[in-house]
Amino acid sequence: MAAGITMLRIQNLHAGYIDQEILHGINFEVKPAEIVAVIGPNGSGKSTLLKCIFNLAKVNSGKIFFKDRDITGIPTHELVSDGISFVSQGRQVFGNLTVLENLEMGAFVLNDAELMSRNLMDVYSKFSLLKKKKNDYAFNLSGGQQQMLVIARALIQNPQLLLLDEPSLGLSPKGMKDIFEKIKEIKNEGVAVILVEQNAKQACALADKTYVLEDGRIALIGGRELLGDPRIKKIYFGGR
Repeated sequence: MAAGITMLRIQNLHAGYIDQEILHGINFEVKPAEIVAVIGPNGSGKSTLLKCIFNLAKVNSGKIFFKDRDITGIPTHELVSDGISFVSQGRQVFGNLTVLENLEMGAFVLNDAELMSRNLMDVYSKFSLLKKKKNDYAFNLSGGQQQMLVIARALIQNPQLLLLDEPSLGLSPKGMKDIFEKIKEIKNEGVAVILVEQNAKQACALADKTYVLEDGRIALIGGRELLGDPRIKKIYFGGR
């Protein structure tokens, strides 16, 4: 992709679920190989934003563009084929399947045995622990290892844009550190990442750009300097 091209662009998005609008006029942009963090209090619409991109929430109005193509309302399986992968909240592994079988489940869209084998080897090179544990059942992995597995399962689809919803949720400090290091490595290999995180400090420190949501609207946009912005405290805790 040529320099200066926008990977993802959202224009005046109003969206939510059935008759409840959660997002009110969101404008949002992600460049190639950029980590963009989305932070804000619970209920601010962070996860809904990711679900709209992946066509898992109802878009009432507005447009979503991926590489300048309008993907608003495009079926989810087509989005995966086009280069968007989504890791939802909660480490949703197939516990009764092995690590390898979980990864193969992620590769179903490839429909090419040679490509799947090549991508599997690439994922193993990024996640050496998963290669070591490829025959172990997923339910036997630690929380951090399960999170690595679901990220690897998304990466085997060869995405250009990776959507991550609360990847550090419930992890130990070491597990959290490992996940954030892995996200940095993914970005360095040319994949754009949208990172929804409750851990605002870690997310803001990692990201190239951060959007702060409040009540379904963008309250702030900035870089790492947002960590010292007094408005952050007000958005999270209210008051003056």
